[in-house]
Parts: sequence; structure tokens; C-alpha cells
Amino acid sequence: MDQGRHRRITAGRSEYFVRVAHRHGNRAGPAPLRSSQKMESDHVMSSAEIPFRKEMPFEYGAAAEVAPGVRRIIAENPSSFTHVGTNTYVVGKGEVAVIDPGPMIEEHVENIKAALEGETVTHIVVTHTHMDHSPASDWLKELTGAPIVGALPRPQGDGKAVEASQENFVPDIEISDGSEISGPGWTLDAVFTPGHMSNHHCFRLREGNILFSGDHVMGWNTTIVSPPDGNMREYLDSLRVCIARDEVMYLPGHGPEIKKPAPFVRAYLNHRMMREGEIAKCLESGTTTIAEMVRRMYTHLPEKMYGPASRSVLAHMEHMVETNRADCDGPVTLDSVFAPPSRN
Repeated sequence: MDQGRHRRITAGRSEYFVRVAHRHGNRAGPAPLRSSQKMESDHVMSSAEIPFRKEMPFEYGAAAEVAPGVRRIIAENPSSFTHVGTNTYVVGKGEVAVIDPGPMIEEHVENIKAALEGETVTHIVVTHTHMDHSPASDWLKELTGAPIVGALPRPQGDGKAVEASQENFVPDIEISDGSEISGPGWTLDAVFTPGHMSNHHCFRLREGNILFSGDHVMGWNTTIVSPPDGNMREYLDSLRVCIARDEVMYLPGHGPEIKKPAPFVRAYLNHRMMREGEIAKCLESGTTTIAEMVRRMYTHLPEKMYGPASRSVLAHMEHMVETNRADCDGPVTLDSVFAPPSRN
């Protein structure tokens, strides 16, 4: 790779935000959270067996070291889906990789720029192209000249754009499972983990045996799987991929680090299998639509979160119909009527 095209970061306000932020739907965020403040999620779909951690010490704007050679900068985009915000990671020192530059929020990109002052970005790494993870990669590429590393989502059969995905994302280096990028003192290996999104990759940092888990596994909550791009069969298979691995810590796209990932990911998988067991009981008792199942299974949720819960149940129903554990009156949709599997 031509290192000469990469530019050292210098101080000064970036004008890129002014020109392109509107393309990514930037808007003023909510009032900032203070360090160590707890962000409660409305969409928690947890089981008691998953040892979630919702509290995390942090400060917006700070580049905090979370592991040797790894700094975290949190975007100020807190919500029921992002916890306190998107985690942007800087890997290495001097010549660095930036993982998930995040959304085009002016304060966040300026915080990234400040954290990188005097350093050279050699790679801009994107775990997946949801709007809270990838849009600022274009800004960072223009600022630094570094290539964007990532993968394109699976094309939708109807030609529609992938929901909540950056439409104009074009990686300079398209990766697949096992792809490697490196710099002085660090090496990242791509681990293909589709499910949450069809182009989702985690990245193993060899030095320290750490996995940047994106939205595949998060320490504060379960991951939403929303069809058609989200796929429950792929997601469960990707969890099994992680269970077979030996990383000692996960650094996720939202929330705090996961220090004992193996039992945590097993609990994640068990939770999903338990959910499908609940759905099977619903079908046996005559609860046959997704709307009815959500009201029955997600009694802890406010009604405003029934929409995301319905998307998750839809993903489970696709998986259960595909594996002959449920019948459907036609193509699987939010409005389908389901039944227990035929016995003949």
C-alpha cells in the first residue's frame, strides 16, 4: 500500500462536516450524558441468564485506553438502540487503524480528529454499514487519504436499499473472512459474522487476542436481527463461530467491554433458542400472529418498542419456517398467520 498517500492529522476544525453531513441525516442529538451515567434501554430483550453490564465509565470526547494499544471514542448518539453511543476505536500508535468512525455528528468527528493529531491513519475499518457505524468513514478518508476497509451488504431482490444502511458506502478494500490488515505493532483479522447485517465482520486484534465484535455481540443488550438483510439462521451460525474462538475480551460497537466472552456468547445463543421455544409454545396454544406473540412474550416492553420486537420475531419465524418448526400461510411477513409444523 502506498503510504505516501496517507496524511498526518493536524489540528484545526474540519470543514467536511458542513458539506456532507446532511447526506447522512445528521441532526442535533439529545443532551449529553455524564461520565458513568447509566443509559436504560427500552428495547431490552434479555433473559436473566445473560450477564449484561449497562453501566460504563466514559466521557464524550475523550480517547480512553480500553486495552493496550486500543483507544475508544464514544459518539454522542445515545438511544434505545445505541446505548450511550457508538464506540469508535483507534488501534495502534503513530500509524493506526480506526474501527467504525461512526455517524456524521460534528462533535464526534472533531473528537476523532483531535485524538488522531500527529498520527497517520493507514486503514479505516467498518464492521458493517448501519448509519451509526459507517458514514463518518467518508469524512475520515478525505481527511487522511486512508482506504476504507469493509464489505458491501447483500443486494436486495426487490432493488430496495438495505434498511438503516449507508447507501453510498464503497470500500476501497473489500474484505471477506480471514482478510488481514496490519500496521506497526498491530494486526487485524476479519471474521465474517453475518446475521445482524449481511456484511457484518468482527475483527480480531492478534496482539492481545481481542475481538472487535461490532453489533454482533454487545455487553449491554441483545442484538436486533431485522429481515430482510438481517437473518436469524446466519446470526445463530455466527454466534457458534464465536463460541468456537478463543479471544479473551470483546470490544463491541456499543456499551462496555466483555471480559469473559465465551460464556457470554453461549448465553446469547441460549437466549435465542429459548425465544424460539417460547414461540413454539405460542403456536401450540393458538397464538398465531407476530403481533399476538409480541404482546404475549414481551410483557416488559412499552408499546412503542413493539415494532423492533416484531422485527426480531419475524427473523425467528423465518428461521423456524425454514427449519420446518413452524408452518406459514404463505411468504413469511409481519402479517402472516403461523401454525405448529405439520406432522405428516
